[in-house]
Amino acid sequence: MTKSIRARYTLEFKEEAVRLVTGGERVATVARNLGLSEQTLHNWIKAAGNGGLKSSATPAVSAEQMEISRLRTELSRVKMERDILKKAAAYFARESL
Repeated sequence: MTKSIRARYTLEFKEEAVRLVTGGERVATVARNLGLSEQTLHNWIKAAGNGGLKSSATPAVSAEQMEISRLRTELSRVKMERDILKKAAAYFARESL
């Protein structure tokens, strides 16, 4: 059984989709053009009518957080390379005796 990944949309995307429908386009057409299910779009329209349309996208990541993540990834790669080189050096040192 394949586990599906739930899509997340920004508030601006949702508002634009609702605006297209309230502007006179059909729900089915807008949903198909945006790659949404009709039910999702209906839910957004209903939420917008109740004033509860919210963004489900994750908060923006700052530049510092991105840099920290990149550095952590690089550190783990360098540690792995170091461990491999240690083992290789030990192996070749034993072989030359």
